[in-house]
Amino acid sequence: QVQLVESGGGSVQSGGSLKLSCTVFGYRYSSYCMAWFRQAPGAERVLVASIDSDGNMNYVDSVKGRFTISQDTAKNIVYLKMTSLSPEDTAMYYCAERAGTCYLAPSWYVIWGQGTQVTVSS
Repeated sequence: QVQLVESGGGSVQSGGSLKLSCTVFGYRYSSYCMAWFRQAPGAERVLVASIDSDGNMNYVDSVKGRFTISQDTAKNIVYLKMTSLSPEDTAMYYCAERAGTCYLAPSWYVIWGQGTQVTVSS
């Protein structure tokens, strides 16, 4: 059984930074994809960034150059460093995991955290 626990969300002003953490408890797949999704009110849940067990990273275009995904495999933590935040980044941020390849659609991911709220004010 795997459990994901996110932390690090909060309220910041436009231009600020936050670093989210996702701690993985339980069994780890030998080949996996860890992803950060976000969901704004009334909107669909969308992929923000992903990293796989080989360290390959991908980002949605809107966060490239501003967000950085990383992982500490010894501690089983995945991070999302967010800089130059804007009100458009306001959303609930979720960590998710799946075995194998990373995919865009949230339906491919079976393990989810409870989410952490990020609010950016102008």
